[in-house]
Amino acid sequence: MQFKNIAFVAILSILFFTGCGDSKVNEDGKTEAEIKKEFQLNNIDGTNFTINKEGEKIIFEEQKKKIVLLHFFTTWCEPCKAEVPHFNNLFQKYPNDLEIVAVSLAQEDGKPTSNEALEVFKNKYNIQYKIVNSEENYKLANALGGIKNIPTTFLITSNGTIVQEYTGIVPEEMLETDIKKSLGKK
Repeated sequence: MQFKNIAFVAILSILFFTGCGDSKVNEDGKTEAEIKKEFQLNNIDGTNFTINKEGEKIIFEEQKKKIVLLHFFTTWCEPCKAEVPHFNNLFQKYPNDLEIVAVSLAQEDGKPTSNEALEVFKNKYNIQYKIVNSEENYKLANALGGIKNIPTTFLITSNGTIVQEYTGIVPEEMLETDIKKSLGKK
């Protein structure tokens, strides 16, 4: 009987001190998902821009009126190379409504691939949209729950809502259908 009482008190103590769930709360009482996180991404052309993760929203400070395809890729990925013409076509079809940001997760010796190597890649495949390259790329990927497969692409509305996550190569028609829905077009 005494063992049961000790076990009950021990379990009750554990529950009291650890609580339930896996959300971490900061000193302001906000969960990790509610905390704003800012990422400075470096375009390989030398320009920078800011992305804010506010809870479940991804806000592109410089593209607030556009929807965004946020595309995580590597230079050695064959499906990533195959998607380039599709992304270029969509980028040309929706120049005022769509931004495409390719986030390099390629590494050389444990460090991000050099901008020079990415510039060669960009020229070889005639990429017409932004390619970003920095340590922040990996932090952004982790903030989105970790990128487990390459390529992974997110479709994000102009208000920052992630409406679709694609894993692997995605047909251009499917992307365009989802882009039109996000733009309110049929």
